Amino acid sequence: MSNALAPKQRRAAVGGKRRLLSRGDNPLVRAVGHLPANVHTKLLIAFVGTSVLLVAVGLLGLRVLGQSNDRVASLGPLQERAFAYGQLQRDASHIRALLAEYPGRDLYKFWTGISHGERRDVVAVDKAVVNAVARFGPGTAADRLGFIPPPEDERSLVRMRLKAEHLSTLMPRIIELDLLPERGERWLILRQRAERLATDLYQEAAVLANGAIAQIDDLIARNASSYARSRNLFIGVAVGALVLALLLGFVLSWSVIGPIQGIDSRLAAIASGDFAGHVEVENRDELGALAANVNHMNDELRRLYTELEEASRHKSEFLANMSHELRTPLNAILGFSQVLRDEMFGGVNDKQAEYLDDILSSGQHLLSLINDVLDLSKVEAGQVELDVRPFSLREAVEGGVVVVREQASEDGIQVSFAADPDADMVEGDERRIKQVILNLLSNAVKFTPAGGKVDVSTTRVNGEVRISVTDTGPGIAASDRDRIFDEFQQTDAGVEQGEGTGLGLALSRRFVELHGGRIWVDTEPDAGSTFVFTLPAKAASS
Repeated sequence: MSNALAPKQRRAAVGGKRRLLSRGDNPLVRAVGHLPANVHTKLLIAFVGTSVLLVAVGLLGLRVLGQSNDRVASLGPLQERAFAYGQLQRDASHIRALLAEYPGRDLYKFWTGISHGERRDVVAVDKAVVNAVARFGPGTAADRLGFIPPPEDERSLVRMRLKAEHLSTLMPRIIELDLLPERGERWLILRQRAERLATDLYQEAAVLANGAIAQIDDLIARNASSYARSRNLFIGVAVGALVLALLLGFVLSWSVIGPIQGIDSRLAAIASGDFAGHVEVENRDELGALAANVNHMNDELRRLYTELEEASRHKSEFLANMSHELRTPLNAILGFSQVLRDEMFGGVNDKQAEYLDDILSSGQHLLSLINDVLDLSKVEAGQVELDVRPFSLREAVEGGVVVVREQASEDGIQVSFAADPDADMVEGDERRIKQVILNLLSNAVKFTPAGGKVDVSTTRVNGEVRISVTDTGPGIAASDRDRIFDEFQQTDAGVEQGEGTGLGLALSRRFVELHGGRIWVDTEPDAGSTFVFTLPAKAASS
């Protein structure tokens, strides 16, 4: 019996640990949430507790930093000394290199003399040695080194200064001999002596530099153990403080974050139109009150949303009915006006003919507006049913091109069409697709200046059919690119034209989206526009 219960007891223990570390059902989090204190007080407690832990870690850190600073303070002068001695070593090496770099390095070939050009090179090198030695000697003084050297180093520096002075007296004599046609053995002896002095300077400087580096390594080794002890102590205290701070932060933060996340999820659901649920927050603080207000807002929005849907439905029905009722007398007006304009029942004078043309033009514009409003209201009311069947996209586009080509030719606008054979047969409502194509073509021709071009193309890209209409018009500003697809919205250029209702692109977008496609515009001001709409891959057939 005990053996059978043991696994269950172990699972219960593990489950208790997991529950203690979980978020929503953590008993510590719930207990803090049930405290009758406001969020400000709870956060203040968390800040004070965390601050106390930070102060404790900070005090220990100050101690560790103080010890580290002492080590750095003792290490700094040694590093400065090593750098200065290293610079002396580099200067001495430079002097030695200069003495070894004159033309014709083989000393035994100088008994017969050298050419005039080579003599100038030797003199130039030796003068460079004179300048380098002149800088080297003062560089061994304490004011140039930047520190007071120890007594043992001072003795080496004195020897280096004396040798530098000796070398500086030798070099002018060597330069005098450099200018002679035949230098002789005297020049060779002085030259060898100068090289030995340069070598001695280099060795003396190397001994000083290596000694300083050795002292630095010794100090680092002696401080390593002290640093390790301080580091381990600091890490131990910091880890302990971190664990306590995390525990305190976990409990107090989740008593605030948990309700906020629940409220945020509910608000996101409300924003997407879901008013069915409520947020459950048990806190006895501002978050609990906020959750109650969110629930109240959710219920109120659900009521208002229902009323708005009903009002929208009535509006769409009203627009549909009114549009239908308006078209009947308008058709009569257009019909009788056309009869009078055609002089079927007697002649009319020029003024009457002009008035009849205005009546017909305005009537056609009003009829177009009524038709667009009727179509839009049907789409919004969900009363549009697509007559989906296979049709030739090429023929549909060619039909639209034929319609606008006469108007375009009057303004000297060239309309061209490039069809992709792979993007010919598609499935969709042919009448609605033709309406979209004709609207885009009409807009392109209307906004393209005289002598411009309108290019239409169909392609198949990534499994979808794309229909593009490109014009050389004025382009569209960035602020208008999305707005033009909304109802009754036009650009400044469209308003100046004085034509259109601002519904064509809105209807086009609705019809394209009903087919599962999308529509957009690629444009820049003064660079033309390209309107593109797509049909999804499933609508195209190979």
